[in-house]
Amino acid sequence: MSITYPSRMMLVSAMNPCKCSGTSGPDGYCSCLPGEKRKYLARLSGPLLDRIDIHIEVPAVRYRELADRSEGESSEAIAARVEKARCIQLARFRGTRVHSNSQMTSRHIRKFCEPDAAGHRLLEIVTEKLGLSARAYTRILKVARTIADLEESGDIREQHLAEAIQYRSLDRKAL
Repeated sequence: MSITYPSRMMLVSAMNPCKCSGTSGPDGYCSCLPGEKRKYLARLSGPLLDRIDIHIEVPAVRYRELADRSEGESSEAIAARVEKARCIQLARFRGTRVHSNSQMTSRHIRKFCEPDAAGHRLLEIVTEKLGLSARAYTRILKVARTIADLEESGDIREQHLAEAIQYRSLDRKAL
């Protein structure tokens, strides 16, 4: 007998960039050889990475940046922008069981994630150069749709796709 329980979750994880953690030398200089870095990163399988929407490198923060007291965008402003994007998504999927871009099926992706001509060219180049899987390709489209929603853009443009691709840093390690 098998039982499936419904679940919705968000996975957030972290890892060092290499076995020396990228901080062994001055200014965070890595002492690992390129082959050692590839071997370390190979511990993460492609199929696992395909299932993670966003993977980015977070560089070490210098004291100057930590001590900087200048004001950035406020949390309230960011929250308001996110709330607008969520409302756009709720309206888009009204009458369906889908509530956000992350839940889109292939049919929804074809309907709501059509890039402009420049975006198509960019996706073609990146998919060929990185050898992206179909799953990684659809993840990029979903993230680009969300980026466009945050800008309140009805269309997915090249810059939305370029930003979404930048959030696939472990795919780019293949270059």
